[in-house]
Amino acid sequence: MPTLDELKQYLRIDGSEDDMSLALFLEAAREYLFNAGVPERVSSLYKLAVMRYVAIEFENRGVDMKEDRSLNSMIWQLKSYAPVV
Repeated sequence: MPTLDELKQYLRIDGSEDDMSLALFLEAAREYLFNAGVPERVSSLYKLAVMRYVAIEFENRGVDMKEDRSLNSMIWQLKSYAPVV
């Protein structure tokens, strides 16, 4: 799971005014992936999927979104990835 600082760097966010929203989005990303059948694990792909989910939610607050193919692709790969660390 990425840290808040890693996520802010990924999103190119300075300052702390969005920290509460980002923390909520991080937890929601973990739950979203778990509900999609992806257990939390230590992997760069899992970390990127979490950050991608947060980026989508953060950038599209209040807007109905269509499916994100890159996130869906990562979820499918993570679901078929056998080793859980």
